[in-house]
Amino acid sequence: MSDTRAPVPVTVLTGYLGAGKTTLLNRILTENHGRKFAVVINEFGELGVDNDLVVDADEEVFEMNNGCICCTVRGDLIRILSGLMKRRERFDGIIVETTGLADPAPVAQTFFVDEDVKRATKLDSIVTVVDAKHLSQRLNDSREAEKQIAFADLILLNKMDLVTEAEAAAVEAKIRAINPWAELIRSTRSAVPIDRVIGRDAFSLERILAREPEFLSGDDAHEHDSEVNSVSFEVSRPIDPEKFNAWMTELLANKGQDLLRTKGILAYPGEDRRFAFQAVHMIADGDFISPWREGEPRRSKIVFIGRDLNRPALRRGFEACQVEA
Repeated sequence: MSDTRAPVPVTVLTGYLGAGKTTLLNRILTENHGRKFAVVINEFGELGVDNDLVVDADEEVFEMNNGCICCTVRGDLIRILSGLMKRRERFDGIIVETTGLADPAPVAQTFFVDEDVKRATKLDSIVTVVDAKHLSQRLNDSREAEKQIAFADLILLNKMDLVTEAEAAAVEAKIRAINPWAELIRSTRSAVPIDRVIGRDAFSLERILAREPEFLSGDDAHEHDSEVNSVSFEVSRPIDPEKFNAWMTELLANKGQDLLRTKGILAYPGEDRRFAFQAVHMIADGDFISPWREGEPRRSKIVFIGRDLNRPALRRGFEACQVEA
């Protein structure tokens, strides 16, 4: 007997490294909207950090590490979606958060070229979060940033608190030159009404085919900027916050232009809560998040994504931030 249930709506959440995707995702998961979502998170790096940065919600969260969702782990996405369809009564929709280095085209293709996925799900919209402060630089050095804008149904122009009105207008003009059709909303810290993001029924296959005639060919060949890579480290002893802050301040001052994204989950001595650290270039932020779970090893981990990364030096620096043994 064929499945007569309505397809499950899927929102693809994309945007370049550090634009504010996870902040938006957390807002979706914590607001009182009465809907439940399954969440698929993709990371670029050996160690998973984003899963720890997502709030402890009652949602099902699936994490795919060490590969971009539009490259090596696209098969994993299909398998996860297929598995979710076996318990689709548990949620109202699916949110796929891509790595900041993802080209959204192959991700969107998944919902049209795989017959099982096509039958059970519906691509509701592609939401792209844009860093108003750094977008101009990203468009100069990243093909992915342009593609993320081009495929968007909704563009969230985020971090408006970091730019002037003139700078914002200039960024909007660049966005409109790439994609004149998408709705554009300004925001700070990804604060936007959730009904503007979820349930939009906005994805237009006709518009995408006009831009990418080969979209439905199933060709998912995709190459990233070979200069961008990721290094990750994990340590067992607690992190001394003063040592870490001093090291990170110096590192971001000297290497901030090459560090596209830095994020970490830190265990501080005498503190039951995890400390989440994030930085985009030289702009850093951090705060305590949920407590360590009972019996969970309190290991600190950090991920750097950028260019010309000196793995040995970064490892030595992070390890030196531990409290004395």
